[in-house]
Amino acid sequence: MRKILFALLMATSVPALAQERIAITGGKIITNNGAPIEGGTVLLNDGVVIGVSPGVSVPAGFTQVDATGKWVTPGVIAGLSQIGTAEIAGNSSTNDLSARRSPGTAALDLDVALNPAETSIPVTRQEGVTAAIVGPAPGRTLFAGQGFVLSLGEGVTAPLRSRAFQYVSYGERGSELAGGSRPAAWNELTNALEEAQRSMRGRKGERDLSQDPRLTPEDAEALTLVLRSAQPLLVRVDRASDIRQVLKLPRMYPGLRLVLVSANEGWLVADEIARAGVPVITLGMQNRPENFEYLGATMSNVGRMAAAGVKVALGTPDLDASFQPRNLPHYAGNMVAQARLPGGVGLTWDQAFASITKTPAEIFGLAGQGVLKQGARADVVIWSGDPLELSTQTEKVFIRGVPQNLESRQTRLARRYLPGRDRTQLPEAYTR
Repeated sequence: MRKILFALLMATSVPALAQERIAITGGKIITNNGAPIEGGTVLLNDGVVIGVSPGVSVPAGFTQVDATGKWVTPGVIAGLSQIGTAEIAGNSSTNDLSARRSPGTAALDLDVALNPAETSIPVTRQEGVTAAIVGPAPGRTLFAGQGFVLSLGEGVTAPLRSRAFQYVSYGERGSELAGGSRPAAWNELTNALEEAQRSMRGRKGERDLSQDPRLTPEDAEALTLVLRSAQPLLVRVDRASDIRQVLKLPRMYPGLRLVLVSANEGWLVADEIARAGVPVITLGMQNRPENFEYLGATMSNVGRMAAAGVKVALGTPDLDASFQPRNLPHYAGNMVAQARLPGGVGLTWDQAFASITKTPAEIFGLAGQGVLKQGARADVVIWSGDPLELSTQTEKVFIRGVPQNLESRQTRLARRYLPGRDRTQLPEAYTR
């Protein structure tokens, strides 16, 4: 039954486009599975990588794509984003991230809000992002609901994986939502998990008076997925002391798979995060003490956590339009640059590129993504040069082995209003 359901899910998630047999030849291949291969060949067939080898070898029946002088890599995976669910963050009619007046919280499924026609999807895809982790924002309580994994392929109308994780806000925001203090936030968080345990034991009607009355039975049922290890629990947290508190959760609930989000003061407790085996998803670009929960913010945060052994992926957890997932290669490049500054701690090139490809795939159990090897998902990008350099451009993008159209509303508008165009072709409002 599980195999049948998985096949049906994939049938709705993969665009119904012809998949060519493609040989990408002559490029510098970054596999994330070993040393780079200079002048190698990547073979794609039926949506998967069927071979990665040195030298140019094109089997019969394969269409050759010449990548000589270019870089060939797995597609970028946005470790956390709002793609497809918030056309304009500041306009509530196009923003489904937060349900401020909903009676339900943890039970909310963000995937029902997916808008495949959202203009941010092709804009992000044309920058080499082939998949994204999409998460909600907290509304009425610190529980925001369940996020999903999205393939950015043309024609995709459903998530690659629904109900992929549960999202919770702790720290200052969680305290505000829980009643005004961190003890209130901790009480609400743990009470909800205790109620989920009751639900698992078949004692749904035996709510203890100490339990948060705002938690519906549906919310408690949804949280059982966290306790059963069926979903990771993503907790947005920044202050070092808050991180230390949140790290108690896996010890209290042994089945719980914890992932820290943002963690701007993570470097201060990096050894503790590493010992707990808890991964982190962060932007990595915060270096200003903008509020009291990350007075210790530094651009060396990611590098110091990685040096301590923490698995770090880059995403865009801040709901700020300036931090878009299409810029993740540039953010990763900044982590490399940070290592070259006097006193700075950053990432090696391999670590930085893995943080936007292989590492988010590992955190969310996306087998066969973020790497180029036999049997991997054929999400492949050809770049004009080093993808972590600001001047580099994407040249071709393949998702599930299908060549993608790199047009977007912005590129069409740019062509329409190029200087020198016949002005009679412009809309009437532009004639003066």
